[in-house]
Amino acid sequence: MSRADALDAFGETKFGEPGRPLRRNPFLIGFLGGLGLALAYAVFLGLSNASSVLVLVFIALFLAVGLHPAVVRLQRWRVPRGLAVALVVLFVVGLIVGGITALVPPIVTQVGGFVEQLPSYVEALQRSRTLRELIQDYDLVEKVQSMVSTENASRVFGGVFGGARLFFGTVFNVLTVLILTIYFLASFERMKRAGYLLVPASRRARVQLIGDEILAKVGAYLVGALAIALLCGLSTFVFALAVGLAYPFALAIVVAICDLIPQIGATLGAIVVSLVGFATSLPIGIACVIFFLLYQQVENYLIYPKVMRRSVEVSDVAAIVAALLGVSLFGVIGALVAIPAVAAVQIIIREVLIPRQATR
Repeated sequence: MSRADALDAFGETKFGEPGRPLRRNPFLIGFLGGLGLALAYAVFLGLSNASSVLVLVFIALFLAVGLHPAVVRLQRWRVPRGLAVALVVLFVVGLIVGGITALVPPIVTQVGGFVEQLPSYVEALQRSRTLRELIQDYDLVEKVQSMVSTENASRVFGGVFGGARLFFGTVFNVLTVLILTIYFLASFERMKRAGYLLVPASRRARVQLIGDEILAKVGAYLVGALAIALLCGLSTFVFALAVGLAYPFALAIVVAICDLIPQIGATLGAIVVSLVGFATSLPIGIACVIFFLLYQQVENYLIYPKVMRRSVEVSDVAAIVAALLGVSLFGVIGALVAIPAVAAVQIIIREVLIPRQATR
């Protein structure tokens, strides 16, 4: 209805001519703003609740990016893509199974030997006069009986069940990452093309070249990390043979697997081997501590920066600073992606920022 039609229908308004309609209603703006805040908070809660699953997805995607160059290499040798993905996955699974196979027999042997010797340990303790005096002086029997109560027993079983839940949860997470990695590897090219289609057509070719270079750097980083871990495991194997440690191959696998964990992995492996060394003898334990202290210094300041500089083309200082910042900001995940992130930033600065600044 036009303004003239309205005047004809209702006559002249009593309170004057109406003004122009408001284009922006404050109530509507506030309402939409409130809905936006509520939606943002709901998204934040959803991401927080799904953080553990998102971490698994991120790790699987990162592994798929790192393993994809191996699939491409097999395809260049005229291997079908499905078979290439299967071969790469079987190789990774073989490494995991080989590590478990090397670790389980020593653990079972040691536990079995301890159980067999347990009666002799008990008899030796019962014959000890000093132990009997300590039991009488400090009322150890009554204290043990008080400790074995219903409440404490429930705590113990809770700890046992908690440990079982942690074990099965870890197994579930590993299987989830493995299955997601297989899916990502199988559909990697399709996912990459779909991502590039979201870029405007005028910039798609250049973005594709830069993106492929960044993905190649991630793969090179994982290859370099594997090379460093294998070198660490080989050095541990030679050292364990030299000092006479039991199960040197299993210990080398433990150290190599732990060395894949950024920042703290090498320390964990060193602690395991050092404990085995001290259990063997005091001099061997001291030798283990000295060996790992020296080797970690060589790896952190000589091997790791040089390998990363050759594979990812990141300077020594940038590699160390990036790893430290990644750990402090995002923990293990931050340390895992710190160096590839620095390589990606360097590529973007060199290919995008510097040419843009040069044209101004």
